[in-house]
Amino acid sequence: MRVNGVSYRTVWMEDGAVKMIDQRLLPFRFEVGSLRTHQETAEAIRNMTVRGAGAIGVAAGYAMAQAALAAPESGFNGAMNQAAALISGTRPTARNLFYAVERVLEEVEAASGVSAKRMAASATAQAIADEDAAAGERIGEVGQSLFGDSTTVLTHCNAGWLAFADWGTALAPVYRAHRDGKHVRVFATETRPRGQGAKLTAWELSQEGVPHTLIPDAASGHLLRQGQVNVILVGADRIAANGDVANKIGTYTLALLAKAHRVPFYVAAPTTTIDLNCPSGDRIPIEERADEEVLWTTGITEDGQITRVRTTPEGTRACNWAFDVTPAALITGLITARGIIKAEPKAIHAIMRL
Repeated sequence: MRVNGVSYRTVWMEDGAVKMIDQRLLPFRFEVGSLRTHQETAEAIRNMTVRGAGAIGVAAGYAMAQAALAAPESGFNGAMNQAAALISGTRPTARNLFYAVERVLEEVEAASGVSAKRMAASATAQAIADEDAAAGERIGEVGQSLFGDSTTVLTHCNAGWLAFADWGTALAPVYRAHRDGKHVRVFATETRPRGQGAKLTAWELSQEGVPHTLIPDAASGHLLRQGQVNVILVGADRIAANGDVANKIGTYTLALLAKAHRVPFYVAAPTTTIDLNCPSGDRIPIEERADEEVLWTTGITEDGQITRVRTTPEGTRACNWAFDVTPAALITGLITARGIIKAEPKAIHAIMRL
């Protein structure tokens, strides 16, 4: 990730502390937080200091490592199980979070002796982060088959650097194409209510120098009807075994519009987002967040103060589903680090065996 020309990862671990870019402050301020305990890191996942399927998976792995480093020798296993429960309870939809917790716990349980268990937790957490970054870079390479010399992409929410350890998923092919000298233009939806497209995707694309235009969520249909989009690229928080995909609320609507206007609709994700134990999208838990995210908005004033203002009448209630499910039948293909596959059980099971 490039921030003012300097390379960063979204989340990393340094001397026992988890460092992460505070996404709540972007694009108005760039700050890196330092979290000393697994409880603090878990809270950062819950309150969306860090967000995005891969990034919260990386943060969860590091939180488990912090728990292992702090757990007492007497009662070590019990402390690790308590930490796993706390971290797993932060957010319900993204598969990567549970993958990271489960993987670290398995490696810890397989090691002999507390010292070896601590080392296994730290090594596994770092491996999860490195693999996440490598998968994003590879997705960027695999996705080049969708790009010509000039390509216009529509994306929803944020599935770029900030959503993973590095590179991202839906935006990884964009960054790769741009760096290779291809002409790429991106339309990014605002992504209400938290505005991840307006605040994060637009900021990332600006940092990378990719030409981009922000549009209201409801303008996607008009854009597609005008024939201005070559391909739609989105990320995923969980992919079921049958190819159904959970992603940011509004993705299903966008997939329906893509189908109506015959625009290819691709989902980019690492294999760690695939949940073979989840038979279909009907079984994916959909997070519901506080209605205040819909009723209020955060921005920056003319004098540079970040503030929150209410945009609705007093007494108004809101529903705030964070995700929806897009049926596999609406998806042109899944872009993974192991290739582009159809969103169907046979292809998914085959790629998970590689």
